[in-house]
Amino acid sequence: MATIDLPVETPEGGSGHAPVRTARTRRGRPGSRLWVKTVVALLLVVEIYPMVWMFLTSLKSNDDYLNNSTWSLPTTWEWGNYTEAWTTGHIGLYVQNSLLAVVPALALMLLLGTAAGFALQVMVWKGRSLTLLVFLAGMMVPPQMILLPLFTVYFQTGLSGTLWPLILTYTGTGLPLTVFMMATYYRGVPRELFEAATIDGAGILRAFWTISVPLVRNALLTVGLVQFFFIWNDLLIALTFTNDQDLRTIQVGLLNFTGDFGATQYGPLFAAICINVFGTLLIYLFLNQKVMKGLTSGALKG
Repeated sequence: MATIDLPVETPEGGSGHAPVRTARTRRGRPGSRLWVKTVVALLLVVEIYPMVWMFLTSLKSNDDYLNNSTWSLPTTWEWGNYTEAWTTGHIGLYVQNSLLAVVPALALMLLLGTAAGFALQVMVWKGRSLTLLVFLAGMMVPPQMILLPLFTVYFQTGLSGTLWPLILTYTGTGLPLTVFMMATYYRGVPRELFEAATIDGAGILRAFWTISVPLVRNALLTVGLVQFFFIWNDLLIALTFTNDQDLRTIQVGLLNFTGDFGATQYGPLFAAICINVFGTLLIYLFLNQKVMKGLTSGALKG
């Protein structure tokens, strides 16, 4: 081990040399972290192997899927399954319907939720604590309880047969959680910024748009991504309010996926599932760092 001798004073007033350690390395025992690596490897297998199996199954023919082993590789690589899923299976139409329902609902949810969180945490007014409790109570209402009343309302108002029931229902059911999360993020924003803006003559709207929204942009991205996955993967609400094949979302379309003559084509079906799964996975991987920053900023203050 390397040491350096430095002069030091002895009790008799003289000087001597004392060894000073400059570097010290520790090496763990071989295999001390082997169990950690083993657990991580098992988790990777559990997460990745189903996606690999699903991708390989999407390249099988119908006879290959029915007659050969489930775990076998494709005998012929049927890349045309993706084309058939997009055209014959109408996955392109289902993806379009999902986007037309999810994007407006997500925009309304984030706009109203951010404004409500700002009003509940930054603005001072009587009854804001009770209002926050009302929003929290909305999180405790199961969606199954409101489907029948909403279906009656949409039918009587003439909204049935459109995507508006999905947009309004997604916005209403996701708003309580959005308001709660945005109010939590606003607790970490320094109040001195808004006080300085008020002294400079900024009104409520200007303080909201030019000061608060840029400060919580990572939180907006995090909440928006969480709500996007909730809405995109919804089956119950979409199945209740889409009574027309041309209005089906991708989850309802996968549930009723059939071929030309009504028989299930497993290759195109798994190809459609891969389009759905890997598309949303790419969105999460692309925005992963932003999501982590948003989660960290929300944990600064409770």
